[in-house]
Amino acid sequence: MTLLDISDQLVRDLKPIRFAAPVAFVYNPLVYARAAHAQYLERYGLGPREIVLLGMNPGPWGMVQTGVPFGEVGIVRDWLRIDAAIERPHCEHPKRPVLGYGCTRSEVSGARLWGWARDRFKTPKRFFSRFFVANYCPLAFLEETGRNFTPDKLPSAQRRKLETACDRALRDTVELLQPKFVIGIGKFAERRAQVALEGVDVKIASILHPSPASPAANRDWVGKATAQLEQIGVLRARRSTGHGVPGH
Repeated sequence: MTLLDISDQLVRDLKPIRFAAPVAFVYNPLVYARAAHAQYLERYGLGPREIVLLGMNPGPWGMVQTGVPFGEVGIVRDWLRIDAAIERPHCEHPKRPVLGYGCTRSEVSGARLWGWARDRFKTPKRFFSRFFVANYCPLAFLEETGRNFTPDKLPSAQRRKLETACDRALRDTVELLQPKFVIGIGKFAERRAQVALEGVDVKIASILHPSPASPAANRDWVGKATAQLEQIGVLRARRSTGHGVPGH
């Protein structure tokens, strides 16, 4: 089994689920951006990983556009070097078109997360030698107005069906990658990991979500998230050596 196998199975598991109002549009980048998502998985998701960073679901200017979790267009294109073709959803909200690498909007959460990875580790190879970034749920939900609707707000019956599929995919991902840590990017992802991975020998924690909707994240998210990762035990405090790249 590969991460792409897990992704494709998740697509099949989610396909029969129907979502009611206020959800009016559902985007699944594992389908229309499958080629780019596969490129991400095959390039950066092979082999064991010490740490899985787990987000909630795609943002409208991030994974919705690129197929990469938290995938802010500029970083996906220029740092991760993902360039596979991206198609479009069958049913698209006119205010939320999928423009792929042509999207000019920046996903702030993704720019912060991947910007931190780039600035601290310098190269994708160094970052992915220890880390992998995934989302718990691959679906993006939009209301009629185009406003983003998060999966934690779904009615309980729909949410349970969604969680059954996503929990299974997360367990399979952890079984494959064998991480020591699963770290939720935000409390929602941490809670879902605690449920899905009950009984699994892995340490579960969380860091502050980088969303611009969070006042705390708008005040030095990098510093706060780095301190949390140091406290969890996956990073050591950086010290200046006078030359080269500080320890990571």
